[in-house]
Amino acid sequence: MATTASSLLLKTSFAGARLPSATRAPSCVATPRAGAICNSISSSPSTPPYDLNAFKFSPIKESIVSREMTRRYMTDMITYADTDVVIVGAGSAGLSCAYELSKDPSISIAIIEQSVSPGGGAWLGGQLFSAMVVRKPAHLFLDELDVEYDETEDYVVIKHAALFTSTVMSRLLARPNVKLFNAVAVEDLIVKDNRVAGVVTNWALVSMNHDTQSCMDPNVMEAKVVVSSCGHDGPFGATGVKRLQDIGMIETVPGMKALDMNTAEDAIVRLTREVVPGMIVTGMEVAEIDGAPRMGPTFGAMMISGQKAAHLALKALGRPNAIDGTIKNAIPASNPEMVLAAINNSDIVDA
Repeated sequence: MATTASSLLLKTSFAGARLPSATRAPSCVATPRAGAICNSISSSPSTPPYDLNAFKFSPIKESIVSREMTRRYMTDMITYADTDVVIVGAGSAGLSCAYELSKDPSISIAIIEQSVSPGGGAWLGGQLFSAMVVRKPAHLFLDELDVEYDETEDYVVIKHAALFTSTVMSRLLARPNVKLFNAVAVEDLIVKDNRVAGVVTNWALVSMNHDTQSCMDPNVMEAKVVVSSCGHDGPFGATGVKRLQDIGMIETVPGMKALDMNTAEDAIVRLTREVVPGMIVTGMEVAEIDGAPRMGPTFGAMMISGQKAAHLALKALGRPNAIDGTIKNAIPASNPEMVLAAINNSDIVDA
């Protein structure tokens, strides 16, 4: 193929470079150490391009609506039955991973999310509060997405977590090489020759009702790489690593330790890796398999762990990536934290 790798890949903040921001009027005024004072963006009401007093929709047959939804969804199921990367879980780590992966248009990505509403716990900050705290230098990822924040010396604050989640989701889902299958659960893994080779899927509501009905067999989705971002333990949490333990591919899942933000976030990024052939673990599920501390309501590690998982997947697929340096972006001296340390499978966090 004559097309160069650099022409295929969009720029990334992963190695310290920032995507150009969209042109817009400044909405934030920086203040020394006190953060940024963001002014609300206002605009004058304008006349819609239609008459609101006599609005009328174009006619349509009900069957056309049904056919459009069914045809497109079934086409997606056929297309992604055999795909490059399946990401299990569409929380902040899974979405960040998918966003980073989708910059390579040659990679096809299927995201499986058991909830109707993707985003996981990233719609709110801690204790159902609105603001999202992100420690530096993970704010570079927010710059790439053009998400506004208030800034202090060591961290930034997004006024509502939903601003991050909705932005990364809208940017991601607009790309042609990504499909989100929400309201779909992963019930099991496909394993061939001791390598994870895909996932076993079913409608989430079916998965929750196996005990109330007769046998309802699943479907399957083959993949060259599976990224498990199922979060910490819970009803649908840490299902990837727990299944690996069930089938004897890993020995233990010790669970995450008590909260320590400073230890936890570094550990989550550092220990994001391919835990068994064909399966990469990212986000809070990393804490479950390694016994790392939980970090509580700070979200930078989720974003950067997701980005790292994406580049690990790109490496596994033989594509340019920031793990082995085949993406030749210079790393600014002011951001040495963005350099990734090599990971050994034996690394365990000591809280």
